[in-house]
Amino acid sequence: MTILATSQEAIQLLFSGDTALWSIVGVSFSVSLFAMAVVLLPALLLAFALAYGSFPGRWLLLSIMNTLQSVPTVVIGLLLYMMLSRAGPLGDWQLLFTQEAMVIGQIFICFPIMVAMMHGAFQHSDRRVWETSFTLGASLPRAFGSLIWETRFPILAAVIAGFSRIITEVGCSMMVGGNIFNSTRNIPTAIAMESQKGAFAQGVALGMVLLVLALVLNFLLSITRGKGYLRT
Repeated sequence: MTILATSQEAIQLLFSGDTALWSIVGVSFSVSLFAMAVVLLPALLLAFALAYGSFPGRWLLLSIMNTLQSVPTVVIGLLLYMMLSRAGPLGDWQLLFTQEAMVIGQIFICFPIMVAMMHGAFQHSDRRVWETSFTLGASLPRAFGSLIWETRFPILAAVIAGFSRIITEVGCSMMVGGNIFNSTRNIPTAIAMESQKGAFAQGVALGMVLLVLALVLNFLLSITRGKGYLRT
């Protein structure tokens, strides 16, 4: 089958409402968005503490976060598989080959990325925003909110980077999810499986979904940054 014919079939799958294809898309987005929702606030708080706090082991913790960014996703999947398997210490939870296990894996993947990027955002922020908020009598949550608003563009970039990382990873999802249809089969694992089978149309269609997602996220980031630069 030619590339053109495969692409045409992929587009037909996308617009025909193919149940199998959109089920895979739904699993990907539900798992990744839930992982992001769990990670966002802890990542913000830890990044803030590393940037503005002073406590023993701060630089060691920051070094660990920076190092964890480069750990391959398949290694995270392997370690999590060993923990959640029946012989592992968390085997009684019976989470292996479930969406919950995929969420846990994606949390471990995106957390250090977001902490490191948000730490950079807070570190380069204007500390007078934080100090002035307290001078004006703002509460701790309100002062923190003002600081986040001041650094919203690099923080948004960190969120997009973390989400992009987990929705496209295949190693961890394959190992702890098991690539089970209508349960744990997401976009990257489905693409890998369909390519091995020689059925490229669905893989191309799912790849198009990821491409459109990447374009939308980058367009969103460009628009928000552009509006920020127009401030006087």
